[in-house]
Amino acid sequence: MALPRELRTVILTGFMGAGKSTVGALLAQGLGWEFLDADAAVEARAGKTVATIFAQEGEAAFRGLEAEAIRNHAQRERLVFALGGGALEAESTREFLAGLNGAAVIFLDAPLEVLVARCLAQPHAADRPVLADREGLQRRFEARLPHYRRAYLTVSTSGLTPQQVVDEILEALELRPEGNRTR
Repeated sequence: MALPRELRTVILTGFMGAGKSTVGALLAQGLGWEFLDADAAVEARAGKTVATIFAQEGEAAFRGLEAEAIRNHAQRERLVFALGGGALEAESTREFLAGLNGAAVIFLDAPLEVLVARCLAQPHAADRPVLADREGLQRRFEARLPHYRRAYLTVSTSGLTPQQVVDEILEALELRPEGNRTR
């Protein structure tokens, strides 16, 4: 993907534990933009947590709500938008994002072992039963990598603080908070 002439939206993608929500909030703060997590948008619309949606309605129902949230929010200006780790599995979502004007998709990358360790260190690790099935997790990770790698920019997050990741993104996009407020 190419960087748009006038950047209006930054979309973060990557596997669970990549830092999309943490980095996204910091990046938005630094730019003076809004931050939105796709999972939070789904939860607000559904009135229940992602874990509850998965448990009660299944993954397909969640993916439908997620795709709707992406269509509803990804076109907004001055937005840093963190996608769910599986959002790019849907071809329609990939096509929608590829056709967005003014959006840069950024892949936050790290080895699977690092991502799993980050997830297990989070307070609600028990809400992610998928972490117990390492073989299944490896298959999901490998299946998603080709989609992630189509992003405009890949930033390796392994060994970096969230602020260092933000700094790399800003440098790569040639953005500075004070010079980007009108975009």
